[in-house]
Amino acid sequence: MAELTIDAVVFDVLGTLVDEPAGLRAGIGALTPSPALDAPGTERLLLLWQRHIEREQRRVVDGDRPYLPSDALDREAAEVVARAAGAEDPGAVATPETVESLARAARRLPPWPDTVAGLARLAGRFPLIGLSNASRTALLELNAHAGLRWHQALSAEDARTYKPDPAVYRLAVTVAGLPPERLLMVAAHAWDLRGAQALGLRTAYVARPVGDPPTPSDRFDLYAEDLADLAGQLGVS
Repeated sequence: MAELTIDAVVFDVLGTLVDEPAGLRAGIGALTPSPALDAPGTERLLLLWQRHIEREQRRVVDGDRPYLPSDALDREAAEVVARAAGAEDPGAVATPETVESLARAARRLPPWPDTVAGLARLAGRFPLIGLSNASRTALLELNAHAGLRWHQALSAEDARTYKPDPAVYRLAVTVAGLPPERLLMVAAHAWDLRGAQALGLRTAYVARPVGDPPTPSDRFDLYAEDLADLAGQLGVS
């Protein structure tokens, strides 16, 4: 590992450290008073949510829409999903209260089995920085619910844009007070790592079932099966 000298590790949160789809599925399931919404129906609604968030965040990054924090986009997605659930299942409840509850499901996401122990192991060697598209408030609840421990947690809200805008990665560089190449960005999303790489950060892809796998043309510094594998590659016992 002599060629990879780093002084701090920056982690994506959603999908990388917490199972976002699992938490959203639980919220979607609570919309219906009976098991009328089958698994394929739940997956259709989950995809609807994900596409809305991805599209609207991209519009913010591209300057086609003023910045809104993730809480507001989650509320929009919850309304879209609640309406669609009502169309699929007449028994689905789409009151303002249930929409708000569904929106908050985006903050109640379970950690992956290796997350808590992996962060603790790495924190014994490196300063750890969380860098998330989640708003400050959402990130606080996410961290508390999943038991995530940081030396610093940063929200894209501070840059008033979303990853992969360079301004978001710059937050971590500024807080760390280090050259970008001394920071290692860890994510389960190749698009996220490309954004960090463009600003000069070193990169580590961690495989997750819900991530965005690298393409053959991607050249990241490390490829890990999980956080234990990542720690081993970084020489952390």
